[in-house]
Amino acid sequence: MDQHTLELLEFTKIRELLTGFCATSLGRELARHIEPLPDVERIRRELRLVTEMTEALSSGLAPPVGGLTDIRMLVRRAAIGSMLTASELLEVRDVLLCTGQVYRYRMRLDERWSALSDVLVRVEDLGLVAKSIEGSLDSRGSVLDMASSELAGVRQQLKELDEKAQEQVRRLLRDPELRKILRYQNATMSGDHYLLPVAINHRHRIQGVVHRTSSTGETVFIEPASLARLSAERVVLKSEEEREVARVLRKLTAEVAHVSRPLQTALDVLAQLDLAAAKARLSLEYRMSEPDLNTVGRLWLRAARHPLLEHIFRGDHRQVVPIDVRLGLEFNMLVITGPNTGGKTVALKTAGLLSLMTLAGMHIPAGQGSQVPLWRHVLADIGDEQSLEQSLSTFSSHVSRIADILRQADGNSLVLLDELGAGTDPTEGAALGRAILDELDRLGCRAMVTTHLGDLKTYAFANDRAENAAVEFDVETLRPTYHLCIGQFGMSNALKIARRLQLPRHLLRRANHYLRRRQRRTPELLKLQQAREEAERARQEALEAELRARQEKLAYEQRLLALERETEEQAALQTARSNLKPGDAVRLVKLDQPGQIVRVDIKRNLAVVKAGIGQWEVSLEEVIPL
Repeated sequence: MDQHTLELLEFTKIRELLTGFCATSLGRELARHIEPLPDVERIRRELRLVTEMTEALSSGLAPPVGGLTDIRMLVRRAAIGSMLTASELLEVRDVLLCTGQVYRYRMRLDERWSALSDVLVRVEDLGLVAKSIEGSLDSRGSVLDMASSELAGVRQQLKELDEKAQEQVRRLLRDPELRKILRYQNATMSGDHYLLPVAINHRHRIQGVVHRTSSTGETVFIEPASLARLSAERVVLKSEEEREVARVLRKLTAEVAHVSRPLQTALDVLAQLDLAAAKARLSLEYRMSEPDLNTVGRLWLRAARHPLLEHIFRGDHRQVVPIDVRLGLEFNMLVITGPNTGGKTVALKTAGLLSLMTLAGMHIPAGQGSQVPLWRHVLADIGDEQSLEQSLSTFSSHVSRIADILRQADGNSLVLLDELGAGTDPTEGAALGRAILDELDRLGCRAMVTTHLGDLKTYAFANDRAENAAVEFDVETLRPTYHLCIGQFGMSNALKIARRLQLPRHLLRRANHYLRRRQRRTPELLKLQQAREEAERARQEALEAELRARQEKLAYEQRLLALERETEEQAALQTARSNLKPGDAVRLVKLDQPGQIVRVDIKRNLAVVKAGIGQWEVSLEEVIPL
């Protein structure tokens, strides 16, 4: 897809908006790199997945992705034999628990969520490895004594040794002779060593190791020889403890390595799941719907709204005016006219951006039944693109961009050109604009073009594959309504506006005189325009009728499918009931509790079921085999 067009249509902002709805870093990474896809089947799967996810969210079935973090590097390290730390193993544990939650989540999905189930089928329940990590580490990342019997034995010895050292310290502090040489009557700790604060002039009255001296030099901190021997034993035991802790961590890392492949697969699937959930939340938040993707070049956006405008307007409660856009049905090109700030450019950007969102597997802010083609290219030239670096004027920059567009465009392209023919002499601009429209027609692409040039407004009258459209302008309020009216072309409102603003009458009369001299063919154009407007109304009614018929057919097919499924389920249930035998597990409908078949009387259509502390004789219709 053309990157310049993605920038012009602000597709990057759609990515940012989508990223805000992701719950995990994995989903946000995918959202930041989402692109329009070239494969029609993949796009349809993505759209169906988002639709099912919106239904799941509305039904209270949000995917359980809490605790999901990006541990792909940790898994790769474990797979090559690099030992993970305790804190890293706890990160892995959270993700492993998440896989178990998602596995059970899939079990709760019925046939209504088949696409969602198909995506999640590759996620295995790896909760057993998580339980193994939980049984060996506490929440702070310390290895538990129960992780191994050897570790428990070493720590027991350390505990006993610490008790001996503390008892030795208490015994020393109770010695009256020793208390006389201490600066204060308690011991201090330096690492794993117990130290006594001895006055410097009594240094030689106690055997031991000097560890440090006070800042004044009047006190030395000595570890008595009896405690030093215990400290040496403690060093040996601590070394054994560290080796045993490392052995436990290596064992847990090996368990992670054993499930590295299914865990990597699960991470990929869960990232896709979070992205689909983000698309669904965005769809629900902005009242979007699933478009119908086609391969015949038919674009029909019903009540379409620009999503970024809607995002901006949410703060001040303004409403985006919806528009209807059609291409590829009765005509391939739409020439849009109307006043400045009337919404012409927004119409182009809405059609282009909603097309890109569809190709990226997203719902769009448009009505049910909207159709979007599988575009090979979406190519746009919108806005003032004066190039200072290349010393190009606005007109030159536009011509250069249009030349590039014409080199890429084909029959599967959507071309969006803003203010065609502007920036130069109106007569030459109109002639060049007509030539460009002719070339777009020859290429067979779908195109939306905006213009102010009067000569281009009549282009559609001479080309059956083109149609006019206009954005409405309220002369009374002097403000645009932003409605797009297909089949009309925008007439000049300059004199009407001037009259409302009380320009002198003699100037208005002179302006009308000049206007009549230039518009000799206006009556014929108006008659032709009126005929085209009537034809457009008839086409619109026919399209709406076709859409209603298609929706009714789809609803009928869904009802028929549900009825067939219900019939099959009833037949399977009846077969299961006829095959019941003593000892089979069942559920009693009226009691809503499990039971066990005691005996079955098929002729009388009865069964005796043991449930709770009693036995019940019930009709087979009241028994559901488990």
